[in-house]
Amino acid sequence: MAQAAFVIHSRPYRETSQLVEVFTRELGRQSLVAKGSRQPRSPLKGLLQPFVPLRLGFAGKGELKNLHSAEASGPAISLAGSALYSGLYLNELIYYLLETQTPFDEVFDVYHDTLKKLANGERIEPCLRYFEFYMLNILGYGVDFTQDALTGEAVLPECWYRYQPEAGFVALEGPEPGAYPGGHLYALAELDLERAEVLVSAKRFSRQALGPYLGGRALRSRALFVKGKRGSRSE
Repeated sequence: MAQAAFVIHSRPYRETSQLVEVFTRELGRQSLVAKGSRQPRSPLKGLLQPFVPLRLGFAGKGELKNLHSAEASGPAISLAGSALYSGLYLNELIYYLLETQTPFDEVFDVYHDTLKKLANGERIEPCLRYFEFYMLNILGYGVDFTQDALTGEAVLPECWYRYQPEAGFVALEGPEPGAYPGGHLYALAELDLERAEVLVSAKRFSRQALGPYLGGRALRSRALFVKGKRGSRSE
């Protein structure tokens, strides 16, 4: 049975083929060999690209399966500039955070929806933060923003808190570098990201919380985003 899927990563394999990492709705991440896909007349040549909704047929007993059919199930989701880098960032999160061959149908739907929001010109930072927070929760890495992880007491809006990885937030005697205002934590709990200063806290928390699970990797999408920003300033 054909699977709804997106390509999240690919690389050349042997002379004319590719190794393709795909994210499917029903079977999760899969590693596929696309034989002959780099040949000039291959129907797969322009199809196995990121952000193209696909229907894929594949088979095999091991972790590396053979792709035997592919067709687009809809138009490519058009991303450019910062939205493109953001889409590549989502792909890297999928690639590094999700186990292979494990269904994550809800994640697939949220991923697809986030790509469409980026393509429609919605604000990039909230889109990324919503997705990051969703991933943390679905993988069991989420924290309680409204309760002190050490004392169990309710977070106070007027107090300051430090994030302890894999635990949560603990109260401080006063502000210090990297501390979070209690009021921001309540906003994060409600995913209320309208205020610019709360968005800054959301991004900082996401990086702290996701960092251990990304294994200290320097994400290529972040480097491309920074490079793109520098290039736009020099024009």
